[in-house]
Amino acid sequence: MVRKLLIDELPEVFVSTAATSTAIAAAVRRGRVRKLGVRLYTTNMVEPLEGVVRRHLWQIVGLLLPDAVVSHRTALEGKPTAGGSLFLTGGYERTIELPGIRIRVLKGPGPVEGDNRFVQTLWLASPARAYLECLRIRRVRGSESPALSRDEIETRLERMVRHGGEAEANALRNRAREIAPALDAERPFVELDELIGALLRTRSAPLSTPAARARATGEPYDSARTELFGALHAALLQWQPTPRPDPVTSGTAFENLAFIDAYFSNFIEGTEFEVEEAAEIVFENRIPRARPEDAHDVLGTYRLVSHPEMSRSAVAEGVGFDDFLMTMRRRHWTIMSGRPEKRPGELKQEVNRAGLTVFVAPGLVRGTLRQGFEMLRSFAEPFKRAAFVMFLVAEVHPFDDGNGRVARAMMNAELVAGLQRRIIIPTVYREDYLLALRALSRQVISEPLVKMLDHAQAFCDAIDFTDLSAAIDALRRSNAFERDTDARLRIPS
Repeated sequence: MVRKLLIDELPEVFVSTAATSTAIAAAVRRGRVRKLGVRLYTTNMVEPLEGVVRRHLWQIVGLLLPDAVVSHRTALEGKPTAGGSLFLTGGYERTIELPGIRIRVLKGPGPVEGDNRFVQTLWLASPARAYLECLRIRRVRGSESPALSRDEIETRLERMVRHGGEAEANALRNRAREIAPALDAERPFVELDELIGALLRTRSAPLSTPAARARATGEPYDSARTELFGALHAALLQWQPTPRPDPVTSGTAFENLAFIDAYFSNFIEGTEFEVEEAAEIVFENRIPRARPEDAHDVLGTYRLVSHPEMSRSAVAEGVGFDDFLMTMRRRHWTIMSGRPEKRPGELKQEVNRAGLTVFVAPGLVRGTLRQGFEMLRSFAEPFKRAAFVMFLVAEVHPFDDGNGRVARAMMNAELVAGLQRRIIIPTVYREDYLLALRALSRQVISEPLVKMLDHAQAFCDAIDFTDLSAAIDALRRSNAFERDTDARLRIPS
């Protein structure tokens, strides 16, 4: 009865004691339990041992090392290293080998002010303590070191300042100052103090990572967004654009195509008119009494995309970042001039979002745009410039409103300046466009966006815009105006 009670009622992972060791050893021989480590067992007889350990990781650590402090890099990362190492601080050094996991206990103080209770009997080091512990280790050797590298620490601190601001950075520094004597970490505190001071621009200290250096020089940027830009840049380097020449930069056909460009660009943003009604707004200046602001959005977009301004590349040779920024702001002003409350031409001062997506913070807009511009200027082909600049502006969202329209105008200006066909996004293709943007923005997948833009350009290239009525008929036959998500865009032969 005792033996049955032990086995049938034991948890999936447990440690043996002096009172149960004989019964547990017998259960191992009978194939009722399996050994995970010294005094550590599982009743799970099916799952690989590595999986059992991973699922019950912190419970196991708490069973084996009561009152130890989860410390060093593990306290910051909250998980094992890529090689399966966990780091804790305890009364003496030891290493515990488990299936797929190595637990290293480093000798050091127990919990100090700011550390918190963790799973079962464990403690979790405060971020201030964890940074000090990492900085105490002078030589970081490989990915299984207890300490994060100096670059990794810089990156984490820069991210903290970016999201939490000066207050959070100062709170971390003050906590570290308080606990440094108890940890014998006065020297690491001096280094941490210098790092935070450099990031807050209150003192000078050497920094090695690009994001940290940019912040210290007063132009911080959103490093998560620059990773997306890098992914798109790499994809475009491999892409072979199909030349679709269009030497027409003025006249009736140019104006008709500009109208369709403006019409669809506004429709994407929810400014929905029937195409005939939009034509009356643009060509006859008939402003609907019920919707004057929406009408001015269409008019403002048309004024830009039909203007000789579209023949100027924002990244032509000799154009610097400040020129690029001024061009974008000027184009935004033209589009949004009918809505003075939207601050046309002025960079945003408050965070903006679309659904679950939060765009680049106002203080990071200029720096993030500069990082993207440096990648953008490496392209010579108009299509590559067009695709990149559209995503750059859309992802940063530098203005209060009108970001999608100015992004697509910047895109098409690169094509017109390069004597290539524009890209229009018909209503029926709206979801494809948005899904491709999200694939890159949320999953870092670039190919759908590049292929979608190529397809949209091929479609536009197949339409003759010499006569507007004939062009609209061709667009209708191609399902361009369809709102039904089951409809498909047809490219005319």
